[in-house]
Amino acid sequence: MLWTYLIIGAVGLVVLLILFRMVWRVAEPNEALIISGLGAHSSAEQINETLGFKIVVGRGTAVLPGFQTVRRLPLDIRATPLTVTCVSSQGIPLHIKGVTAYKVGDDYGSIANAARRFLEQSDEQVMSTIHELFAGHLRAIVGSTTVEEMLHDRETLTTNIRGSLAGDMEKLGLVVDSLQIQEIDDESGYIKNLGRPQAAAVEAAARIAQAERDREATEREQVAAAAKAAAVRQSSIAQAGYQAEVDQANSKAQQSGPLAEALARQEVVVAETETAKLNASLAEKQLESTVLKPADAEAYRQRTLAQAARDAQIAAAEAQAREVTLRGEAQAKATELNGKAEASAVQAKAMAEAAGIKARAEALATNTDAVVAQQLAEAYPEIVAAAASSFEKVGNMVVLNGAQGIEDTLVKTITMGGSGFALAKQLIESLSAKPNGQQPTLESVPDETA
Repeated sequence: MLWTYLIIGAVGLVVLLILFRMVWRVAEPNEALIISGLGAHSSAEQINETLGFKIVVGRGTAVLPGFQTVRRLPLDIRATPLTVTCVSSQGIPLHIKGVTAYKVGDDYGSIANAARRFLEQSDEQVMSTIHELFAGHLRAIVGSTTVEEMLHDRETLTTNIRGSLAGDMEKLGLVVDSLQIQEIDDESGYIKNLGRPQAAAVEAAARIAQAERDREATEREQVAAAAKAAAVRQSSIAQAGYQAEVDQANSKAQQSGPLAEALARQEVVVAETETAKLNASLAEKQLESTVLKPADAEAYRQRTLAQAARDAQIAAAEAQAREVTLRGEAQAKATELNGKAEASAVQAKAMAEAAGIKARAEALATNTDAVVAQQLAEAYPEIVAAAASSFEKVGNMVVLNGAQGIEDTLVKTITMGGSGFALAKQLIESLSAKPNGQQPTLESVPDETA
């Protein structure tokens, strides 16, 4: 009984799984399930408008067999080649080839638009529609563009085409992933002629480059040829050198006998020369020890004695010169001191005499008679001598009463009144004014007594 229940339960489970498999549908990542029929409506969260079908993307859903229908809409990318004949803004017919990649948009609105338009169509029908749509927009864009602009800026051409297609593609629920213009050609040769200047420039540059390469190749060939010639020359020189060495070796081999004999004689001569040099050196040593060294010793002794005698004479002369110098310096110092002493004495004597003269002059001014009498007494010998000198030129003079008469005459002369006094004063002034050693002269005084 238990086994019956188990079998019935297992059969029921299998039936349920089969029924679930028949009812449950799962959307693959690159497709959308479009479910229509009883109770198949889109929610407000999916799209703003109410649809008569249900869209399921990336998940599973239950489908009632016989009451609902499920169809699959591919969401993967597709590519369509484009071949369009159009005319540029310059009126030049062009053949444009390209390729576009498109797909259904990922949002529910794009899926709904694509489902309404392409759900039951084949890939060829969809591609034909896309091709015609692209061809129309491409002709419109090319008709407002020059050939040069399309050739030089294809990115702008592509951008303009995609911008023009955006609105129509959105209505179809499609999105352009890529659009490429592969080829632009014309039957008139316009594009070919446009490229000729550039081609000519490129050809000229190529020819110039080829000429430069040829020149460089020629230069390198010449350098290589010169290097080759130098290598050949060096090889010839080396070969000549080797040949010269071989010839020299052969010559040496041929002359080895005479050369050996000559070398033997040369060795004998060298040995004899060395012997002669040794004998000469021995004789020189003997001469040096027996003659030169004693002579050098005697000469050294004589030079030493002469040098000592000369040094002694120089020392004596220097001492004598020093003595003379010191004696001269002492005499000069003594002379200087004597001169200073004499000058001091003369100065002191002159000052004393000047003071005496001044004192006599002052005394004479205050007490003339007393001073004159005193000076007469002091200068009596000079006065007598002066008086006597006045008779030097007298040839003959008769003196009465002899010496007594002369004395009386002098006394009278000296002692007479004013005239005698005047004469004495004159004598005193003369004595004061005359330097030492000069005798005063007695001037004649008129005889007032006569």
